[in-house]
Amino acid sequence: MTLSYSIIIFEVIKIPNDINWILYGAYGYTGRLIAKESIKAGLKPVLAGRNPNKLIPLAKKKNLEYRVFSLKNRKEIIENIKDFDIIFNAAGPFEITSLPIVKSCLKTSTNYLDITGEIGVFEQNFSFHNEALEKEIVIVSGVGFDVVPSDCLAKYVSGRIEKPKELEIGIAGMSGFSGGTLKTMLRNLPHGTAMRRNGKIITAPLGRPQKEIQFIDKKRNCYALSWGDISTAYRSTKISNINVYMALPKAIKYITGPTEPLVRKIFELDAVQNITQSWISNNIKGPNKKVRQKSSSYLWAKVQNDNGESYQAWLKTIEAYRLTAVSAVKCVKKVSRNNLKGVLTPSNAFGEDFILDFPDTMRLDSLD
Repeated sequence: MTLSYSIIIFEVIKIPNDINWILYGAYGYTGRLIAKESIKAGLKPVLAGRNPNKLIPLAKKKNLEYRVFSLKNRKEIIENIKDFDIIFNAAGPFEITSLPIVKSCLKTSTNYLDITGEIGVFEQNFSFHNEALEKEIVIVSGVGFDVVPSDCLAKYVSGRIEKPKELEIGIAGMSGFSGGTLKTMLRNLPHGTAMRRNGKIITAPLGRPQKEIQFIDKKRNCYALSWGDISTAYRSTKISNINVYMALPKAIKYITGPTEPLVRKIFELDAVQNITQSWISNNIKGPNKKVRQKSSSYLWAKVQNDNGESYQAWLKTIEAYRLTAVSAVKCVKKVSRNNLKGVLTPSNAFGEDFILDFPDTMRLDSLD
């Protein structure tokens, strides 16, 4: 059994506590976690968002500066971010918020980070690679749980055999969903399940195919899911056939069976989306502190080539939202001290072993 794990290394590197960055969407569920983790790490982001009634009390409580602005006016965005080296976007839905910020960053030469998991947003941002190179900035989307651990694991296994052609990723141990994540999932429900075949993104019925996956702790029944790696792993590994699976509650069978076409049609209706989005806003708060501290996440990745060779590896790490907050701070630090350029995936920006820098994390090459 080969074991890779996180250890504490004392480096003679001064970590700057005066990184010049702004956190947009600071008062959302995940934004608050990132703000708290930043302060814990000695950083002082300027908090930002469009709602002054939510932003100002938070900024005063944290004793941090703030800026109130919406994303509807490009000039207003540029005016508010032009003095910063990095903007971290934690405001979903990213299909709405990412593009105006990224385009503004290309005007102000501001580095951009976000925690999107939306395939369309990844694909959109990769299209700005040449412009980012020209402006000498870096754009890295998906620097939270989606997709740091899975992207690093995919990159790791892809280098263990010659010319891998197939990549499978399994994810388990989600402790719950924030309101923003759940809203995004329901908005994308009518589109089916995304996967990559011969380099192209295609769709299949919801939750299909299904697969039983052995994780570090136990076996789980998993369902195909439209996860960000369908976009990012393609860039990180150059593998043209990718499936991502997630262990989901048994109730998922009610939308992946014979009723699947009807479910997709129902969620195409604006009225249904409006009702569910409103209900989520009022009722879903995300995992509490106790759950975030005690829960673990599990991942698996496997590659195969045309010669019949395969390689797989497993990962155990911290709870998803806790990981996102920790990752956000780590990525801000790395971007501030490294001269990164272009549009990169997390593993291409920070390396396949980046995930091993996280607490309570181990990677296994065998379960024997």
